[in-house]
Amino acid sequence: MASPQDSGEAGSGSGRLGPPSWLALGFLLPALLLLGALVVYPIVYTAIRSFFDASGKKVVGLDNYTAIFTDHDSLVAVRNTAIWVMVAPTVVVILGLLFAVLTERIRWSTAFKMVVFMPMAVSFLASGVIFRLVYEQDPSMGVANAVVTSVHDTFAGGSRYPGASAREGDKSPDVAQAGAVVTRRQVQPGAAVLIPLVGVKPENLPNSPTPAKAPPAVPGKISGLVWFDFTKGGGGTLNLPDAKEAGLSGMKVQAVSGAKVVASTTTDKDGSFVFDKRLPAGSYTLKLPKDNFAASYGGVNWLGSALITPAIIASYMWVWAGFAMVLIAAGLAAIPRDALEAARVDGATEWQVFRRVTIPLLAPVLTVVFVTMLINALKVFDLVFIIGGGDPNASVLAVRMWTDSFGGGNDQGAGSAVAILLFLLVVPAMLFNLRRFRQENQ
Repeated sequence: MASPQDSGEAGSGSGRLGPPSWLALGFLLPALLLLGALVVYPIVYTAIRSFFDASGKKVVGLDNYTAIFTDHDSLVAVRNTAIWVMVAPTVVVILGLLFAVLTERIRWSTAFKMVVFMPMAVSFLASGVIFRLVYEQDPSMGVANAVVTSVHDTFAGGSRYPGASAREGDKSPDVAQAGAVVTRRQVQPGAAVLIPLVGVKPENLPNSPTPAKAPPAVPGKISGLVWFDFTKGGGGTLNLPDAKEAGLSGMKVQAVSGAKVVASTTTDKDGSFVFDKRLPAGSYTLKLPKDNFAASYGGVNWLGSALITPAIIASYMWVWAGFAMVLIAAGLAAIPRDALEAARVDGATEWQVFRRVTIPLLAPVLTVVFVTMLINALKVFDLVFIIGGGDPNASVLAVRMWTDSFGGGNDQGAGSAVAILLFLLVVPAMLFNLRRFRQENQ
């Protein structure tokens, strides 16, 4: 039994177990100094610097902050940041949830997880370079446009003779009109019409072109010939087909009466054509629509002003979907299977089990992933900087901060104001995440 003296000695002091506070502070001091030098001091200095002009000598008050919401490029950055915040985190969470559910239902889940998570092993700089190449306008270089043009040409086809046109001058029997080729003289059924074209590129002709051959006149119908009126090596007769001149196959020809297309046909291999149906008596103009001469479809301008922000968000989803999948998959693994089985026994469908049981139990994990993606979307820089290439239409607040401070603006006051605004937007999300972590640990 402890003596009163021993009891008094044990109860003396603060009654706290462990080392005294000053000793703990001594161990924490190096870390606190490092934190102050790398985090606290830059924040305080940036906040003070945001009230000065570009030289750092003249106080301008809130001018740098008001400029963010009055300058056109800054407003574009604010708008794009809002788009990122509303779209990117939501889509990433949805994709992560979808992939996590799929990994529980497929046999090759390990390989699937590895493929989806692999972008996280690539630096964001490398990811930006990869997608910069993916979005190249030239289909021979950009994967995205290679796919788009292949699908487009499969269903819509392309122009066989881009750039071809009627010969200029009064001696030509045809005239270019709004991208189309139209005969100068009107013709009647039973006539044979010659439509010579120039400007056909050699690479658009077949390796062994069929010589142009005019068809005979057909009573009650209009026939004719469309050919490349050019003889290699010189010679030939102007506006008349020669043996060495190539017929243009696949050309669409229309018979027009007034403003109405009465009949339509397509040229054969030798460039000849005949309208299938007998045409009523009257005068007609023959027209080669502009679709025959339009430039080949070159794909989508992914990095144009209209699509550049969605295109960069797509690359962001490619990078972060694997991260969201791993966290959500861990949450799915922790869900009690008894709850799922009980719902199924009660007659719930798989969709009802997913919506009313799985999603509510996953809510804490989904919230953490969403907030984390929200923070990343607010401060995204590398992907926008690399893929956007400095385009103001793709700029976000982080890129604007860098541009104002170091990327040509040379105004660290304005850049500091953008940095403080970005900091104020990120802090609430960070505090929310910290609060969630503390609640889970209690």
